[in-house]
Amino acid sequence: MLRHCVCLLLWAVAAIPAGARTVVDALLSDALAAEARLDSRRALELLLEAERARPDDATILRRIARQYSDLTVELPDAASRKKAVERALDYSQRAVSLDPANPEGVLSLAVCYGKLALYSSTREKVELSRLVRLKTERALALDGDYAWAHHLLGRWHYEVSDLGAMARWAVRLIYGGLPDASTADAVRHLERAVALEPDQLQHQLELGFAYLAHGEREKARAAFEAGLAMPSRQKHDEPAKQRARAALAKL
Repeated sequence: MLRHCVCLLLWAVAAIPAGARTVVDALLSDALAAEARLDSRRALELLLEAERARPDDATILRRIARQYSDLTVELPDAASRKKAVERALDYSQRAVSLDPANPEGVLSLAVCYGKLALYSSTREKVELSRLVRLKTERALALDGDYAWAHHLLGRWHYEVSDLGAMARWAVRLIYGGLPDASTADAVRHLERAVALEPDQLQHQLELGFAYLAHGEREKARAAFEAGLAMPSRQKHDEPAKQRARAALAKL
C-alpha cells in the first residue's frame, strides 16, 4: 500500500510544470512521510498547501480526501467526525470529476459514503449503502485486481447479509430494499483481497468476519489470528484489530 502511495505521488510530481515542481515535490514528499508516521494532521496541512499551488490535480485531491477520512480515528465526537467525512467526500468528488477513470478515486467515494452512513438516518443509510456497492463495483470494473475494492465489496456483502429477514423486509417495504447480498460473495471477494495483498492485515481480519457470517468458525479464527499477528502500519489497523479481538473472544 505504501509503495502504491509513492507511485501516485511520483506520478503527481511528474505532471507538475518545471517551475512549480520543486515546491510541490517537497510538499508531497513531506506529506508522504507524515502519512507514514500516521500524522494525518500534518499530512493534511502539507497537502492543502500543495492544493493551493495545483488546485486541479486529482492525485493531490485524492490524498487530501484520504487524510480527512483517516482523521476520523482521532476526532473526539460524532459531529467532528461527520464533518471530516463530508470534507473527504467533497475532495473525492472533485478528484473523480477530474479523473473519472481512476479506480482509487472511485473507491474513495464508496468509502466516504460508507462512513457517512454512520451519521445518517435510516433512509439515508439505505441510499448510501446502494451507493457504496455501485461505486465499489465501478472501481472493480476499472481494475479487477484492486484489492481494496474487493475488500470493501466483501465487507458490504457480509454486513448487508447480516441484517436479518425482518430488517430486510422492513427496508424493502419502507425504502425499496437493497441489492442482493450473500455471505458467499463476501468470502469470495475477501479471499481475493487476501490473495492480492497477503501482507495487509485488514484484508485478513475482514475475511475472518466474512467467514464468521458464512458459518465457518474455524476459518474465521484462523483469519483473525493471522491478521492480529501482523504489525499495525496504517491508521485504521488498530481499530480493525480491536474489532477482531472482540469477535475472537466470543468464538
